[in-house]
Amino acid sequence: MNPLDVLRDSLFFFQRNLGQIVALCLPLVVLEALLQQVVDNALGPDAFPGYSVLVGLLVYPLYTGALILFLDARTRGESPRTRDLLAMSLTLWPRFALLTATSTLLILLGLSMYFLPGLCVMVMLAFAEYLLVLKGLQPLAAIKESLRLTRGHFLRILVCILCVMTPLWLLKGASSAVYPDPQNAFLGLVIDSAYSFLQLFTSVVLFRLFMLISDLPDKR
Repeated sequence: MNPLDVLRDSLFFFQRNLGQIVALCLPLVVLEALLQQVVDNALGPDAFPGYSVLVGLLVYPLYTGALILFLDARTRGESPRTRDLLAMSLTLWPRFALLTATSTLLILLGLSMYFLPGLCVMVMLAFAEYLLVLKGLQPLAAIKESLRLTRGHFLRILVCILCVMTPLWLLKGASSAVYPDPQNAFLGLVIDSAYSFLQLFTSVVLFRLFMLISDLPDKR
């Protein structure tokens, strides 16, 4: 299970299904970025950051849940309709939003103790979303099972996450340097939407890892 093989396979899948992923996720990604802009403009730069998290909780579970369902369907050779995936994702929203809120709090708690603990928590929770969507687990059960599944695969998962996120972090920093605040509202919407959409590749990579690790002999 070489990380480079995982990344290569994920990139091939992402490119091959890009049109369907765009149709499924991009409208909601743009909506999320637009809502973030509205909240930021209404509350100002000194607003409590929790409001931004709440906006994410409204939309992120919808397009991420739909993407996970799409990934699972495509691996089984199925081609579900976009509206069916979104409808299924909507039914998962309450549990997914609770999982997202819990995971975000745990990661932020880790980051507050310097960067490395937050990164460790991110790795250990890497499979929680897939367990909730595909296995039907409740949020706390999904977190517990993710901790179990990631045990023994920490470095492999970490390398994959860093290989995807490091270029995106650099791109985000470069865009902020070239177009510092205050920036044109439309340009800001385009940049934020593009950045969030590119982050979806992380979900594809982690799904590939999840499928590979889930197929390994039980470690209980």
